[in-house]
Amino acid sequence: MAAAVKLRTDYTASDLRRLAAGSRHANQSRRLLSLAAVLDGMDREQAARIGGMDRQTLRDWVHRFNEQGPDGLKDIRAKGGVARLTAEQLRAFGEIVETGPDRARDGVVRWRRIDLKRVIEERFGVVYHERTIGKLLKQIGFPHISARPRHPGQKVETMEAFKKNFPATLKAHLGHVRKRKPVEIWFQDEARIGQKNGLVRQWARRGTRPRQPADQRYESAYLFGAICPARGVGAALAMPFADTAAMQAHLDEISRTVARGAHAVLLLDRAGWHTTDKLRVPKNITLILLPSRSPELNPVENVWQYLRANWLSNRVFDAYPDIIEAACDAWKSLTATPAVITSIGMRDWAHIGQL
Repeated sequence: MAAAVKLRTDYTASDLRRLAAGSRHANQSRRLLSLAAVLDGMDREQAARIGGMDRQTLRDWVHRFNEQGPDGLKDIRAKGGVARLTAEQLRAFGEIVETGPDRARDGVVRWRRIDLKRVIEERFGVVYHERTIGKLLKQIGFPHISARPRHPGQKVETMEAFKKNFPATLKAHLGHVRKRKPVEIWFQDEARIGQKNGLVRQWARRGTRPRQPADQRYESAYLFGAICPARGVGAALAMPFADTAAMQAHLDEISRTVARGAHAVLLLDRAGWHTTDKLRVPKNITLILLPSRSPELNPVENVWQYLRANWLSNRVFDAYPDIIEAACDAWKSLTATPAVITSIGMRDWAHIGQL
């Protein structure tokens, strides 16, 4: 058996125990206690057990202690490899990811890690493993998420122009309203709720795939909903059809919910039952139509997402009355929390002076 390595003599056992008590590194502390036991004359095998190691490992730490002192007993943290892509190359890579692939040139409609591996190799001459591409994407702020649907005919510039010019639009539509009359901004939309229901994401143990009931029947109803984000209130009706009669009933319901003495500006899309001349718009409501194919401008779209995620998805409705009951219960749960309505619905461009 090799002779025991002698410990340096400029530290006493008491010194090492004091250093162990004040150390912020647990592993350094237990190694100091083992060496203190050695200085007290304890058998080295027993001293090694104090630090949770074997005798050979203790011998290695004795060498480190003799060469570097107490700091040599700290764990050595790996510094990692040198970055293989420069900061400028990473920015260029981010632009490539954000722009997306060209179907004719790249042969795909979305980037996969194996595609980006090839792009990096061709563009920057650096070869990565496919798994590393995922880590690289997270590093530059690109998580793997689901895309939102967008109408192919949507024009972003039209939406931006509507938001920019909204104060002027509001002023033009309210020419008949007394200047001192309070004005409320409302948003309106409809959602189909039925037996052919959706499934939403949920927390589950890694490696499992949760199952939820999914009905294949087609019985459904329509929830007409409107919110006033500034007040945190809403008005809704559950109806069997989405038509002019249902819209008229909803307008009347909104009119009754508008604050007494106030005038409501109701922003809504261009569905046929919104634009028909057969509607009798209440005197305390003015309609403003949103640009075509612009659901992003209507926060009620986000309200539907919120209701489905929390109360309407992952369930089966036996019959039409159950659909109506579920829709009403979900809306009541929403209106019971005015702060949620405000949080979902407030828009800088629409609520100038109300934020």
